[in-house]
Amino acid sequence: MAKLEHELKTHLPVNHLLHKKIKAKYLSNSVFKILCFISAFLLGLVLLSIVIFIGKTGLLVFKDVSITEYFFSTTWDPYTEKYGAAIFIIGTLSLTALTMVIAVPISLAIAIFIVEIAPGWLKGVIRPLLDLLVGIPSIIYGYLGLTILIPLLMDATGAIMGDGLLAASLVLTLMVLPTIARISDDAIMAVPSELREASYALGSSRFQTIVKVVLPAAKPGILTAIILGMGRALGETMAVVMVIGNTAQFPETLLTPTSVLTSNIVMQILDVQFDSTWNYALYMMAFLLLMISIIMILIVRRIRAKGEV
Repeated sequence: MAKLEHELKTHLPVNHLLHKKIKAKYLSNSVFKILCFISAFLLGLVLLSIVIFIGKTGLLVFKDVSITEYFFSTTWDPYTEKYGAAIFIIGTLSLTALTMVIAVPISLAIAIFIVEIAPGWLKGVIRPLLDLLVGIPSIIYGYLGLTILIPLLMDATGAIMGDGLLAASLVLTLMVLPTIARISDDAIMAVPSELREASYALGSSRFQTIVKVVLPAAKPGILTAIILGMGRALGETMAVVMVIGNTAQFPETLLTPTSVLTSNIVMQILDVQFDSTWNYALYMMAFLLLMISIIMILIVRRIRAKGEV
């Protein structure tokens, strides 16, 4: 009996200390969980506040301008209270489409080359270069386009001006290409090697394996890369402002100066009063861009969910 009491007294401090450690660890985990929840909640609250503020301000334009006029009229002249945004909407969609037509094939070719063809040492060179291109500020791309690309286009085509959709799309192609290429690279590299080996075992060539096996297997990741590239092309401002010409007109050719939603906002937002129809019309343009971006993010999440299944 005395021996049992001695053992209990000996182990009691140890058990008590262990209990305190477990309790402290549980408390720290609970605090960390609460902090994470608060951070996520605040992030969602900030995003919701931005959407509500921009949307509420933008919708005020329809007190003085009809929905039909705003979305379908091609006359943008705030000084005569004409607020037709069709030129900028169509210009934005045209610029994004042209950029994707140029950028997607080149980006996929680069990604396929990196994963399937390039030797190891060359992969170690190309991937860091693409990462560096992603980090270059957009205004540098715009300045290079203004000082180098536009003169080259003028010399090559004989046009009086080189500003327009072509110059803007080429600059945007250089900007979105690293994003699409790197994400596509990761998607293609994630394709199991067993699929390639099975294809080769059935007698397929490298080209057939890439086209009929690897690319279909990597399709969700590649589509995600394309949509993210489209998102950057839609929201880019400074580089586009410097090379597109910033003129509210439909372009007759790819070298005719025109304007898009982002360029029109940044060129005019400083000249207007906050409580004016002009300002509300610009906010509505920003709201359109925001909605398009949110829709693209939802599409990306949908594609990823299908890819995981």
